[in-house]
Amino acid sequence: MGVKGFFRNRSGMRIDNSKTTSAATLTLRQSLYPLGLVTILFFLWGFAYGLLDTLNKHFQNTLHITRGRSAGLQAAYFGAYPLASLGYANWILRHYGYKTVFIFGLVLYGIGALCMWPAGLNESFGGFCGATFVIGSGLGSLETAANPYLTVCGPPRYSEIRINFAQAFNAIGTVVGPVLGSYVFFTETADDVSALQRVQWVYLAIGIFVFCLAFVFFISNIPEVTDEDMAFQVSATHVDEQNKPFWKQYKLFHATLAQFTYTGAQVAIAGYFINYVTDTWPPSDSAKGAKLLAGAQGAFAVGRFLGSGLMRFTKARWVFLVYLSCTVAFLAASVTQREEKGVAMLFLTLFFESVCFPTIVALGIRGLGRHYKRGSGFIVGGVCGGAVVPPILGHVADMRNDTGFAMIVPTMFMVVAWTYAVAVNFSPSYRDTVDKVGESTVGLQDERVDEEKVVEAEHHDEKEVPVHRD
Repeated sequence: MGVKGFFRNRSGMRIDNSKTTSAATLTLRQSLYPLGLVTILFFLWGFAYGLLDTLNKHFQNTLHITRGRSAGLQAAYFGAYPLASLGYANWILRHYGYKTVFIFGLVLYGIGALCMWPAGLNESFGGFCGATFVIGSGLGSLETAANPYLTVCGPPRYSEIRINFAQAFNAIGTVVGPVLGSYVFFTETADDVSALQRVQWVYLAIGIFVFCLAFVFFISNIPEVTDEDMAFQVSATHVDEQNKPFWKQYKLFHATLAQFTYTGAQVAIAGYFINYVTDTWPPSDSAKGAKLLAGAQGAFAVGRFLGSGLMRFTKARWVFLVYLSCTVAFLAASVTQREEKGVAMLFLTLFFESVCFPTIVALGIRGLGRHYKRGSGFIVGGVCGGAVVPPILGHVADMRNDTGFAMIVPTMFMVVAWTYAVAVNFSPSYRDTVDKVGESTVGLQDERVDEEKVVEAEHHDEKEVPVHRD
């Protein structure tokens, strides 16, 4: 076929949203490769996020900054998200499609990782924040495309299971990040500025890998999902939500608020987990805190795999409600508990946080139809809560010199997110839309038809076997 033929057969970099494609009815088998490729992205930003939580405490020690100021990393990282999900990445998604956004996001991520090198050479916290902003822009672009893509690429009935399973690899990345940080950034001999050199090498390796992955996406066939595809899926479920103007999609905006408050609380908890350990469980040090954070993120990963499994047997909205209710309860308990009991409360908090983020995305964009891409941008933009809540927690911790007490801040934000879990289960206008789309047979019917054709072909072949006579 040759090199020219190979590249000619790759999926394009621009789409026509007015046309319906075969992607609207992809079966489970047909969606495996693109979903597997996109799942790698979830590990990448889980790793980046877990590394960020470790760097938060590391920079407090090496650059001698306060807990409140160290939240500048989270502010830079998550502050970039709405710019991507509501701005440039969403515009590229609507005009050029998912594949282009994947490549664009990976390139930005790679550039940001390489920018960590000069920041380390100059021992500049501002430089690290700037590089983190570029990384956040890249990852925000990837999330703008990857989260909705996982929910639409394949039968709608399994959208929550797909996104939670893929996000479980995000959780694995958040485990690897703190483990790496505990051995690379926090050493037994010192936690000094010389450790910044190790930060540079880690991000150089990340940058090289990300650029290689961008090339893999470039040469891969990625089925595109257009606005008309989504309109077809929604019309097949007899949901009339897409007939409403975008600004009257109040359930979408409730989901966006829930994502804002939930993500802000989650980021604040993980970002100050090491501080919580060192403040409430003396004489624990930062290295021990990083190892415990890795263990808590391991509980997070287990919770996500378990949650996605439970969704195979019960409705995702019920799993979501139970998990988020337990999150609020155990997080509130961590405010008053100390030492191993307090850390155990945070372990349980992270376990039950696990399914919340992806499930809010999946439930919040159900029924939007041709508003799908724009709506998903709003929900992903809610991630900017991660730039708001951590500085508040850090400021309260500095005032009281007690990170344990400061956990009351994410608790209050988590209660606001909990209102969406209640509404999607007990408000008919929320529940009916979610259930109708969840009961759709789009993609499943095609798979059954394919299986029936195979069986018919086998029977046909058996009938036409020639009989040899002597």
